[in-house]
Amino acid sequence: MTLAITGATGQLGRLVLDRLAAQGQPAIGLARRPGPDQRLFDYDRPETLVPALAGIDSLLLISGSEIGRRVEQHRAVIDAAVAAGVRRVVYTSVLHADRSILSLAEEHRRTEAMLAASGLSGTILRNGWYHENYLAGIPAALEHGALVGSAGQGRIASAARADYADAAVAVLTGAGHDRRTYELAGSPAWTLAELAQEISRQTGRDIPYVDLPEADYAAILAQVMPEPLAQAYAGFDAAAAQGALDGDGAALSRLIGRPSQPLDQAVRTALA
Repeated sequence: MTLAITGATGQLGRLVLDRLAAQGQPAIGLARRPGPDQRLFDYDRPETLVPALAGIDSLLLISGSEIGRRVEQHRAVIDAAVAAGVRRVVYTSVLHADRSILSLAEEHRRTEAMLAASGLSGTILRNGWYHENYLAGIPAALEHGALVGSAGQGRIASAARADYADAAVAVLTGAGHDRRTYELAGSPAWTLAELAQEISRQTGRDIPYVDLPEADYAAILAQVMPEPLAQAYAGFDAAAAQGALDGDGAALSRLIGRPSQPLDQAVRTALA
């Protein structure tokens, strides 16, 4: 079995490749700007796709990072996989993609449908949020003395990026995963107020959580990132307030053979 991993120079792709190598399982990295022993694979240049998939049996399609362009990009990859004779595609979707209110969920729904219609054997990994999505805000929280957001009391069943990488490796190398969909989330879920409490506990400082209207939070984010991205991130928080990021951690734990990383450990690692 020959495996290939898209997004090989990205954070999730690198983790998957490292874990496969540690198991003695060779895999080919595919990337827009490939490193040594990797193949050129540019979602926006279809002519690079079929040659890069020559001899590949199973492909991990890590969803593209360009929100709004991913349906077209993913269609090109799936078409190339069919043309190249790839047997199976494992796709990283989003938690509860079939019913999620997240703004980015529609691209995942359409990609899942394209994969189902392609004739390929597909496995869907509906990944929940990464711990790292929120841990990246710890330095700003410490600088300003508060953690801000718009998630209210919504629970966030996140897990470490490494947990999702381990799940992908388990599916790529194990049996019985063809044509299955996995809803992957961490456990236990937490609120932003609980994250603020954990940051406070570990730093010995009083870091409260301040819940803001979505528009106000977007305005704050727009000071450090492009406005469309700021609006998207604020929207993710607003969706979290309605339960969009909550989920059951059982499937992820079963796949990786252990509990997912708890929040306190993730905060400790981030602070270190």
